[in-house]
Amino acid sequence: MTLASTGLFKTVGTYLGVPQTLDPAAAGAKAAIIGLPFDSGRHPKRVGARLGPAAIRMMSTDMVRHYRPDSADDFDPIRALGLVDVGDVAVTSGMIEESVERMDAAIAAVIASGAMPIGLGGDGVISVPMMQALARAHPGLAVLHFDSHTDAYPEGGNAIDLNPATTFSFAAEKRYVDPSVSLHFGLRGTAYVPGVFDYTRSLGYHVIPLEALDDEGPAAILERFRAVIGDRPVFICFDMDVFDPSVAPGVFTPAWGGLTAREGLRLIRGLKGLNMVGFDVNTTTPTYDVQGLTAWLAATVVLEFCYLAAASLGLEGERRPAW
Repeated sequence: MTLASTGLFKTVGTYLGVPQTLDPAAAGAKAAIIGLPFDSGRHPKRVGARLGPAAIRMMSTDMVRHYRPDSADDFDPIRALGLVDVGDVAVTSGMIEESVERMDAAIAAVIASGAMPIGLGGDGVISVPMMQALARAHPGLAVLHFDSHTDAYPEGGNAIDLNPATTFSFAAEKRYVDPSVSLHFGLRGTAYVPGVFDYTRSLGYHVIPLEALDDEGPAAILERFRAVIGDRPVFICFDMDVFDPSVAPGVFTPAWGGLTAREGLRLIRGLKGLNMVGFDVNTTTPTYDVQGLTAWLAATVVLEFCYLAAASLGLEGERRPAW
């Protein structure tokens, strides 16, 4: 099955202006942007994450550049990957079960084409079809989840109960990921129910509250990630509310005391060397953004994912020449 035959995709403006195609294999692409513009509509007030993919793409073309001269990784990952954008999956916000099925099929088609999927959300539910599709291609899948919340609340267990608060309890119950090699990092803030961290641990996940970053430092946190994940194939799930609202106000569920942009980008760069097989960035909510700050930062996170994908695939490319 080719992407063109699925009827799942809609034409969009692309991330960083890369080519849009429904045939990544023919384009020789090793990675592909896939828009997942889905909003469950379950939040009592803050909706609009379905507009996230469009906002991220728009800010990427205005504010993101390919090279990173502040790093030894000063090459063009977009060229190295032959990055393409396959457009947005045609989903209907609020229709969770049907939309998850369509996103799963679309992501699976990208993986079957030989491209590593980089998903643009959308609320946190979009990570479920990412894990579904990746788990079939990569048994024993681990997840490294950056978020201010575990999204593994003590409720749910079947499709009708799936919502942004139960994404990872659902994934554990369905065995899309192996919780024993999976982590939730960045956790902080308040919750509607007690015992959320204990419940998440009871599912087998590792839980690292954000305060550990202050206590241990970034190098130690990165070592903890590596010690748990090892060489397992890993999906990097990045909820933009792991950042502080001062740098990412336009998110689904903001919480004060989060990562600075510098801290977050440093941690992402430190993931190099893990066996990464897919990525998503979710919960960018333009209806609550300020001057496109969150979308711009999300677009920058996606560029960092491209560097990681290139490294994971051994495609780091040529460095710029010495002058």
